[in-house]
Amino acid sequence: MAETIPTANFGDTDVQVTRVGLGGEGVLRTFDEEERAGEMLDAALAQGIGYFDTARAYAGSEKYLGAFWRANPGARERVFHTSKSAQRSREGALRELDTTLDNLGTDWLDLWQIHDVRTEADIEEIEARDGALEAFLEARKAGRVRHIGVTGHHDPAILTRCVRDWPIDAVLLPVNPVEGVLGGFLTETLPAARDKGLAVIGMKVFGAGYYLNQQSGLTAELLLRYALSHDVTLVIVGCSKPGHVRTLAQTAREFEPLTVPELRQLETAFEPHAQRLAYYRRPPAAA
Repeated sequence: MAETIPTANFGDTDVQVTRVGLGGEGVLRTFDEEERAGEMLDAALAQGIGYFDTARAYAGSEKYLGAFWRANPGARERVFHTSKSAQRSREGALRELDTTLDNLGTDWLDLWQIHDVRTEADIEEIEARDGALEAFLEARKAGRVRHIGVTGHHDPAILTRCVRDWPIDAVLLPVNPVEGVLGGFLTETLPAARDKGLAVIGMKVFGAGYYLNQQSGLTAELLLRYALSHDVTLVIVGCSKPGHVRTLAQTAREFEPLTVPELRQLETAFEPHAQRLAYYRRPPAAA
């Protein structure tokens, strides 16, 4: 039995979540890889990871997870389970929620997120009459989802506006040394979320793997320590192998925050290339 992974309160609630979670990328964002996905999910559960992320947009991930929960009765109830919808209308979002719950074989989500908000036009459509925000509020009131949130990595000003204006419980945003250099998500969105008592979930920790470089010392462990050293509730990482899951869990168990000089040293190494490495931000403003 693996050692326990440290936990944190999910925002202002009494709900506890593990400081690291399984992202919906990696092997989960594929089709026809049931055996590999099952092996990785087995490892995640065995390692004590208690936060599982997915989205309607993530290929076969919801069905992989649903098959896994059906094969492991009682396991789903022990974890904090999320999904996301990028539909901008009330009808479209509720339709996707039905699909998500059916795929996962569950009656509820712990967190349902408005996915990938990028522009003012997105916000206007989501907030409009019969927009997606209505669906999310209805689903939370009905108990089909316990918490609602928003995700974004395109424009910090847009995501900050969502955090400040919407009656949500959580935000998913990028946390990595590139963001430490550029500012915005970590200097504006994150403090705004904490001021409202929201849970903050970090993503893009490895920059889709582009930031990992063993020769220069940019290991998974170091980048995870960087992310966890910020005022986040947890960070999520997509995994493709059981070994990836073990590294994720072990780093959380052994976590010691980076010092301020260590944080700055890491950011300085990224500074000359930060604009290019922020590939997930909007061009050309981030260039």
